[in-house]
Amino acid sequence: MSEKPSSFSIKNWSQDDQPREKLRDKGKKVLSDAELLAILIGSGSREESAVDLCKRILASVDNNLNALGKLSIKQLMEFKGIGEAKAITIVGALELGRRRRMEDAVILNKITSSKSVFEVMQPILGELPHEEFWILYLNNSNKIINKNQLSKGGITGTLVDIRLVLKTALENGSTALILCHNHPSGTLKPSQADKDITVKLKKASESLDIKVLDHLIITEQAYFSFADEGLI
Repeated sequence: MSEKPSSFSIKNWSQDDQPREKLRDKGKKVLSDAELLAILIGSGSREESAVDLCKRILASVDNNLNALGKLSIKQLMEFKGIGEAKAITIVGALELGRRRRMEDAVILNKITSSKSVFEVMQPILGELPHEEFWILYLNNSNKIINKNQLSKGGITGTLVDIRLVLKTALENGSTALILCHNHPSGTLKPSQADKDITVKLKKASESLDIKVLDHLIITEQAYFSFADEGLI
C-alpha cells in the first residue's frame, strides 16, 4: 500500500508560503528567521516541515541568532531531521554572517564614540569563551589604522609588553590608542588588573605623546567604557 505524501512537506504548501519562492517573489526581508533557516536545510522530516523544525531549533535558544551561532554540529544533530550535512550548512552560514559583521565594521573606520568601538570589536570579542586583550591604533583623525591582539587567556601585568605596544604604535604612525578586552562571564565591572593595565599603558604612552583614549570591556550584548565613566 502506497503512503500518502506528508501534509507537513513544504512542497504541499501554497507557493506564496514556500520560503524559497517567498524570498524570490517578495524579498528577503519578509521572511522570518525560521523561514530563512529552512531555506538552508531544504527539508524537514516526515513529522514536521523544514520551517517547523527550524522554529523548534530557534525556540531552543530563545530565538536568539547569536546563541544559535554557538551551537556545535553535534548539538544541532540532536534535533530529529538534522543530519550532519544540514548541521554543517547551518554552522557555515552563521559563521559567514559573523564574518560579514566583522567586514561591515571595518567600514566604520573612524572612532567617534565608545559605541563605535563596540561595533568594531564586538564581532571579534563578544562571543569568545576565553579572554583576549586588543589594542586599536588610531591616527590623528581617530581612524583605525591597525588592530592587534596583545594577550589571550587572561590579563596580567606579565602579559603586557609595553615596548611592543609602543613599537607598533610608532611603526604605524599612531597618535592614539584604545584598549579593549572581553569578559566571557558577562560582567562589565572592571577588575583591579584592568585598572592597573590602563594606568600602565597610559603612562608609558604619554612619554611618546601618544594618548590612550579609552578602555572598553566588551561582552556579547554590552560594554563598559573607562572614558564614559571618567576613569581614564
